[in-house]
Amino acid sequence: MTIFCSHCHRPLQAEMSCLPRRAKQAPSASRPFRSTKSASKARRDQINAELQALRSLLPISAQEKERLSYLHTMALVCLRLRGAQLFPPGLAPPAGPALGTELLSLLPGFLLVLSADSKLVYISENVAQVLGLSVVELLAQGDTVFDILDGRVGEDVHKKLLLAQKEPGREVTFVSEMRTSKAFRLQHGGNRVVAVCGRFAALCWPPSPSTTAFLALCTPIVQSPTDGESASQDDIFQSMHLLDMTFIDVTESVTYHLGYHREELVGQSWYSLLHPEDADLAAAQHRAVALGVGAGPAAGTAVLRVLRKDRAWSWLRVWARRDGGCITCTCRC
Repeated sequence: MTIFCSHCHRPLQAEMSCLPRRAKQAPSASRPFRSTKSASKARRDQINAELQALRSLLPISAQEKERLSYLHTMALVCLRLRGAQLFPPGLAPPAGPALGTELLSLLPGFLLVLSADSKLVYISENVAQVLGLSVVELLAQGDTVFDILDGRVGEDVHKKLLLAQKEPGREVTFVSEMRTSKAFRLQHGGNRVVAVCGRFAALCWPPSPSTTAFLALCTPIVQSPTDGESASQDDIFQSMHLLDMTFIDVTESVTYHLGYHREELVGQSWYSLLHPEDADLAAAQHRAVALGVGAGPAAGTAVLRVLRKDRAWSWLRVWARRDGGCITCTCRC
């Protein structure tokens, strides 16, 4: 009886090559890189030993080192490496720890240094007083400035940094909410609004991206009242606008905050008072409120610089909402 192949229907005795051939497996002895439990454990032990060695080199207290996770250890090491590249040990005389602590306590905010590609290079230790997060905890958010900022202003911040990079020495300012600790958010009802003011500077000559840094001071702006708090008329003023943001009315308390009388503002455009660098942010808020786009009350909130009658600039936290054919703004300095 002839047996036929199921693949080519030829007699099995006539053709054996059509049958699928199983690849020969080399014996385990000929595979020196085969993964085994013992090899995996050896690799993990080696990685752990390397991380422990890196942790021991960090210039922090032994108590802080004990609390560092592997992620935090690597984040701190990367921060130190970027700092060493921009600020070599012989670049400037080191400041004593007592002097540094004393100076930081006098600052209205914390210091921030970024590389040319927006990577975090340095954050002063007093950041914990502003955001409720230590340097290590803040680094857990990410390694760029965009990781610690509210994502809604990312595009505006990117434009400001590019402008400052093209014109070294030119000061730029942007305002954003920065990530804070859970305890801070529970106490204040949200993240912290911070004004970042800085400029790019070449640390050595000739300048290059690897030797240029953005040096900034991050100053907290007064927190807005939470939903459960009521602000007095001494703290805020309100204004009413047409849909094109022309003033049609404003409370008398505007005189205390900005120096203008009500009659001076009625008929004027809101945009005539804004700082040029904040015009784009104000326009985005205007569109969101007028068209009813955005998610929740935050879409109608912005922190802007407004020109006072004495020609100085004041920071305002502005809540805007649409009431029929008008837009009402509640402003707090």
